[in-house]
This record gives sequence, structure tokens and C-alpha cells, in this order.
Amino acid sequence: EKEVILKKFNGTAAPYPREKTIHQLFEEQVERTPEHPAALYQNRQLTYRELNAQANRVAHVLRKKGIGPDQMVGIAVHRSLEMIVGLLGILKAGGAYLPLHPEDPEERLGFMLEDSGASILLTQRDQLDRLRPHGADRELIAIEDLLMEGMELTGEEC
Repeated sequence: EKEVILKKFNGTAAPYPREKTIHQLFEEQVERTPEHPAALYQNRQLTYRELNAQANRVAHVLRKKGIGPDQMVGIAVHRSLEMIVGLLGILKAGGAYLPLHPEDPEERLGFMLEDSGASILLTQRDQLDRLRPHGADRELIAIEDLLMEGMELTGEEC
């Protein structure tokens, strides 16, 4: 029984194209199945095309703000479709993300942001006031505002 659990059930190795990034693989899936559901949370869903377009909006804004390779972006959002959009957008911009739980103690949030050197903190509108004290040295951005502002970027690829 131990052998079955450790070897058979845990045998999840699969070929993986190591020369491609996660977001490149995601975009290939967008091309194959653009109208299929990509993400579902509570009573909302995004198709692959919609998720890709929204992530591209986030990526474009982050790039305009100087995010690229070796740059950290903090993301403090509750579980939501916006979380997925934000993570994918950060990766598409070439940055790295620092996941933060918006309800962590303020001292922990402050330390992690300072220690990481993140210049931008993506969050949700309802978290702006709580996180503002940690935004003194960085830009706080409500992800909902990026999605509203970037509507004209829908078709652009990152």
C-alpha cells in the first residue's frame, strides 16, 4: 500500500517544454480554445480570450511603469478572478510577484514589501486604505482600475 501511494499515485511526471514560459504556454491554449472557460470563481467566469486580454492590460500598465525582468510586484488581493488576472499580468510584464495576504498583520506586510524591494503593490479597491501606510515608497494600484482604464488594450498581445 505504501509503495502504491508513494510510487503510483505520486507518479505525476509529464513532459514539459522547459524553453517556454508559463504565459507562453497559456497563450498557446488561448489560440486553441479561446472561448472555453479558463477561470471560474463563485458565479463569475472568464474565457481564455477574456483572461488573456485582461492580463495583457495589466502587463501593459506595469511595463509602462517600468516593471520588467528581476523586478518585484507585490500583489495583495483576496481570492478572485482579479487575483488570477494580476498574477498572469505580472508574469507577462516580465516581473516576479510577491504574494501577500491583504489581512496579514501590518508589520508583516510592511516587512515583506520593504525586504522585497517591490516598487508596485497591486491590490483591490477595498484594500487601498488598509495598505496605504505600506505604499509610501511604492505605488499602490487597484487592479479593478487597471481593468477599467485598459479597455482599449483588449486585442494587444504581451
